[in-house]
Amino acid sequence: MDTQPRNESPHKGRSGLRRIVNAFGYSKAGLAAAYRNEAAFRQEVLLAALMIPLALFLPASGIGRALMIGSVMLVLVVELLNSAVEAVVDRVSLEDHALAKRAKDIGSAAVMLALVNVPITWALVLFG
Repeated sequence: MDTQPRNESPHKGRSGLRRIVNAFGYSKAGLAAAYRNEAAFRQEVLLAALMIPLALFLPASGIGRALMIGSVMLVLVVELLNSAVEAVVDRVSLEDHALAKRAKDIGSAAVMLALVNVPITWALVLFG
């Protein structure tokens, strides 16, 4: 008897501890793929590797440090999502299409907003 609901992916199926272990492996593979294939992600990882330790040494409260580090981590998260959108769009079709362009442009705009958020957050924490 099939235990999968009819409208779900046939690739789902594990539960409990096995699902958590699998999810960790998929996440690790996703980070590796992004680092290997996305120049922007590599650049943002380098910035994060510099900025996160810096946040720990600058004069800020615990909450301020959390905000500073969180703003940097948000850039990485949004870049991963943007890269995923771009990969799916490219998988569907490499043709020029208005909706494909819109999806990629919106993803890019999300990354830009996350990047703009970093100096604003840092300035407010350090000088606000």
